[in-house]
Amino acid sequence: MADHHHHQEPTGAKLADAARATLEAQNEQWTPMRAAIFDALAAEEKPASAYDIADTVSKARGKRVAPNSVYRILDLFVANNIAMRVESANAYIANAHPGCHHDCIFLVCRNCKQATHVDDDKVTGQVRTIAEQEGFRPERPVIEILGVCAKCAA
Repeated sequence: MADHHHHQEPTGAKLADAARATLEAQNEQWTPMRAAIFDALAAEEKPASAYDIADTVSKARGKRVAPNSVYRILDLFVANNIAMRVESANAYIANAHPGCHHDCIFLVCRNCKQATHVDDDKVTGQVRTIAEQEGFRPERPVIEILGVCAKCAA
């Protein structure tokens, strides 16, 4: 396995099926509300907040969905590796590879707010090692690099 790699972002039914299988493997149910929230999240081009997702799902269902309910489901998704949280944006993206476990690095564009997800096990392994050398037990390194993406820089 290479230390550094990118994943292509699958969409549609295949991504939802992988997310469902990952969640069910953890003995969690794939409810209609969870499916709706995952579908709304996966359809976003940029990291989305719980409020963005609540609005999208509310419009699709024709009744209000509370952001608190969305937060709980997004937290469940993050805990089960089917979504990732972009901390600096307080927003979420669907994990394009739910069965694949990596500490994530996000390249976050200040202009367009796009977040590019990169896996680099060597870098995140070094971060974990440094934390452990300081007597700290790392749970999930969060590495975000703020800057300007290639499209915005052009």
